[in-house]
Amino acid sequence: MTVDVLLGLQWGDEGKGKIVDVLSAGYDLIARFQGGPNAGHTLEFDGKKFVLNTIPSGIFFDNTMNLIGNGVVIDPITLKKELDKLKDAGHDLLAKGNLMIAKKAHLILPTHQLLDAANEKKMGDGKIGSTLKGIGPTYMDKTGRNGLRVGDITLPDFKERYEKLVAKHTSMLTSLYGDVVDFSEREAAFFEAIELIKQFQLVDSEHLVNDYLKQGKKVLAEGAQGAMLDIDFGSYPFVTSSNTTTAGACTGLGIAPSKIGEVIGIFKAYCTRVGGGPFPTELDNELGEELRQLGHEFGATTGRPRRTGWIDLPALKYAIMLNGVTQLVMTKADVLSGFEKIYACTHYNYQGETIDYMPYDICTIKPEPVLTEIEGWHEDITGIKELSEIPAKLQSYMDFLEQQLGVPVKYLSVGPDRVQTLVMH
Repeated sequence: MTVDVLLGLQWGDEGKGKIVDVLSAGYDLIARFQGGPNAGHTLEFDGKKFVLNTIPSGIFFDNTMNLIGNGVVIDPITLKKELDKLKDAGHDLLAKGNLMIAKKAHLILPTHQLLDAANEKKMGDGKIGSTLKGIGPTYMDKTGRNGLRVGDITLPDFKERYEKLVAKHTSMLTSLYGDVVDFSEREAAFFEAIELIKQFQLVDSEHLVNDYLKQGKKVLAEGAQGAMLDIDFGSYPFVTSSNTTTAGACTGLGIAPSKIGEVIGIFKAYCTRVGGGPFPTELDNELGEELRQLGHEFGATTGRPRRTGWIDLPALKYAIMLNGVTQLVMTKADVLSGFEKIYACTHYNYQGETIDYMPYDICTIKPEPVLTEIEGWHEDITGIKELSEIPAKLQSYMDFLEQQLGVPVKYLSVGPDRVQTLVMH
């Protein structure tokens, strides 16, 4: 057996949570492999809406186990709030026993968030656009070999380890930024949340995932953010702090590259991004605002308005190449209903050349998008159930994308609810 991987191909917010939820019933294990609580995976079904920040998107199926993998960084306070909300909505994961947490996953401390905010403030206009969740500083401690991991919370000297790391952080805050904001309230909430986490199954995720495969069970690795935010291959430095690509599933769960099966890449019918950084096809005008309003393009976690623009095929081809994508999911096609014309960027004009790839210095020298005009469709597609109901012009758009990208569109999302999903092939 192999592990299938599902991830975003743009700058995040592609609709990963919904598609994982749609596919979850066919898997024995859903495993989140990277990122932190800056992810906001929105799921809608039975007239209810849920936003998951850290918990994998398969927790609504009783026969599907879920794992927060070792590549994830966990804010115990956020995780507890998430668990409490689900419990209030009738989904008590502790009672259901379908959530496991990797011992090697790193913990976000209250002081990590202070460092995040202080650093972003100091950068001023050059700021990255961090969600201020403490994710970057936590990954810095991880690679600096200073971090605290979930498995540490069961050790008798956990409090001493915590205090040692906090002392380091407060020293940094004082020397670099001059002050330390009082965090006593968050610290109390942190240790309260730790007690809840102790009640869940804390596992050696690398053994668990590989044991599932040996037993012939089906595993889906769930990514957060998007490929263009990858720390190595994204639009650096305007990226996240982890590997959001397929390679991140190997290191974030402890599986060999030879164990990767299908790679399901998700993209919007247009494009969005949050925070700073390059966005060649951005529509910083009334049309962009119309897309934002029609698509409800506001962060599920932060509420921040997303930047909007036309689909960027050079960026998509790049993401498909990096991830070894075998099948595509197009989401938010319903948002484009009613546009007389839509556009797709097929190339860039860059320093006097026409190119079809992402240049190294995209953050320094802005490429101009070369746009292809495409006939829009006017039909409301949110209620369609059969492939025969797909408007001809929407089908033509998908055919164009498949020809450009060289990978089949396997699923088409026509609305936010799990039932608003069509299997194309």
